[in-house]
Amino acid sequence: MFRFLALRAGRAILTLLICVSAVFIALRLAGDPADIMLSIDTPPDVRAYYRDLWGLDQPLHQQYLRYLLSAARGDFGASFADDRPAFAAVLEALPKTALLGTSALLLALLVGLPLGVLAALRHNSVIDRLAMASAVFGYAIPIFFLGILLILLFALKLRVLPSAGSDTPAHLILPMVTLGLPLAGRLARFARTSTLEVLGKPFIRAARGRGVMPFGVIIRHALPNASVPLLMFLGIEIGGILAGSAVVETIFAWPGVGRLLVDSVATRDLAVVQAVILTITVIMISANLLVDILHILIDPRLGGFRQAGGARA
Repeated sequence: MFRFLALRAGRAILTLLICVSAVFIALRLAGDPADIMLSIDTPPDVRAYYRDLWGLDQPLHQQYLRYLLSAARGDFGASFADDRPAFAAVLEALPKTALLGTSALLLALLVGLPLGVLAALRHNSVIDRLAMASAVFGYAIPIFFLGILLILLFALKLRVLPSAGSDTPAHLILPMVTLGLPLAGRLARFARTSTLEVLGKPFIRAARGRGVMPFGVIIRHALPNASVPLLMFLGIEIGGILAGSAVVETIFAWPGVGRLLVDSVATRDLAVVQAVILTITVIMISANLLVDILHILIDPRLGGFRQAGGARA
């Protein structure tokens, strides 16, 4: 286990360095941020002052080394827009994104998992076809279109839910449904496939032969064995939730990290963009590492395989 964790930690640091470097270079190759942040009639001496303040007058490799050294000390620069620490802006928005993402994930688990298991138990029946048709509709509809439909129906037509903001629990409902329903559709299809594979195993037939009740077969035998691929699926979907939150938070004016990223990209606030990307990368790497550890705890044979793979590497 220790060798596995050390190997994964090394890969995580390398992945983080590659992502941060790619974002840093891409943002600066896309154009001079001073040209976008400052108006066209800004006096040359004022423009030179800000380019010196933001470090944009230095060669690219010096900017890069300076950024890495500062980041290693926990300094991710200051926002070009309001001069506050970039990481402080991310930490201020992060709880809202965590609330939205966790709520959407819970909604997906409550809707998608039972729907997928039910479809597997009623394989090739009308219930199976209706469940999978609903799942396909859920994940096929564009997330921005779903958000607009929900606003038109519940905020403008019925006037029962707010369309923007985050002041009350009611403000969470529409963003949560917009982000959670597509994930529930994907989860339902994956849960159906995983459950069908497990239901065909000999130990399931043996449990049924011993007279175990159908509910007990599902809870004690099918779901624990189907949970390994489901955990991997959810680990991958963490990235999808973070990417989708940028769209959903923009549509519903939800003050989270996704909306902060969109606004910062629009104004070329490089320090904030880099801090947001770094935070999202750390969250995704941590989530996937946690999923790998849970895999080993559920099925120790996977740990032996990964350790062997690490030794070969």
